[in-house]
Amino acid sequence: MLKVIGTVASVGALLISTTAHAQDSAVQRGRAFAETNCARCHAIGPVGESPLPKAPPFRALHQRYPVDQLAEALAEGIRTAHPAMPEFVLDKRQIGDLIAYLKSLER
Repeated sequence: MLKVIGTVASVGALLISTTAHAQDSAVQRGRAFAETNCARCHAIGPVGESPLPKAPPFRALHQRYPVDQLAEALAEGIRTAHPAMPEFVLDKRQIGDLIAYLKSLER
């Protein structure tokens, strides 16, 4: 009986560890995407001002929008009222990665 409990506990710990690792990888890929495509205008980290004053810092986006609900806009291409914002259309993995990164900034 104790062996079964120990085995179940080990499997549970492995699943949690694997999920956490996958989430960390998504966050890292999301940050890399943001660095490549967004940092020219937005502050993408936990501190600092945006290079373009009109561009909101990524760490504050969750205060303006439910970050999880940005998936559709990212899939269709984000469009804004100002012409300096390039239009991006992200694939499903990029969307998940970027949202994971944005959510990591909420902490």
